Amino acid sequence: MKTSYEIEVAGVKRSLRLYSVNENIKIAAFILFGDVELAVASAGELLKKAPDFDILVTAEAKSIPLIFEMARQSGNNDYIVARKSPKVYMENLLKVSVNSITTKNEQFLCIGDNEISRMKGKKCLIVDDVISTGESLEAIEKLVTEAGGSIVGKMAVLAEGDSINRKDITVLGQLPLFDKNGEPIK
Repeated sequence: MKTSYEIEVAGVKRSLRLYSVNENIKIAAFILFGDVELAVASAGELLKKAPDFDILVTAEAKSIPLIFEMARQSGNNDYIVARKSPKVYMENLLKVSVNSITTKNEQFLCIGDNEISRMKGKKCLIVDDVISTGESLEAIEKLVTEAGGSIVGKMAVLAEGDSINRKDITVLGQLPLFDKNGEPIK
């Protein structure tokens, strides 16, 4: 039984450990936290494909290193992270629910007045690490739209499973889903 998957993204090779999401399906853990080389390389490659934008938007938390590096490389000193829970400094919340394949319970994404004012009337580029079911992406789209931002593109480092067939997302590569034995599902 296979326990890992070898991948190359933006010229960087990694071995990703496989984890069960149920008794029949496993996913490969693509984690940018603590991997500066991979975050820097992925950000650079995504920016080569990015449309013109005013501000980057992502969901908390795994894509934060990516969006930070994209902002730094593009010379754009501003980005927005939709938070999983309200913080005391967030006023007049916009909040949407989201179900993610990697999270067991329903969660929420929210932004407050500060983020809303920074998005309103701006060209927003939505960024994520991995697109799988598209639930997180859909939640961010709702937040951007409700805040008055204009979505100019959606990008991710990897598309997992069938999400590679989506025409509305720019990605650097595909990440398969795996059967219970760790074999890629075709």
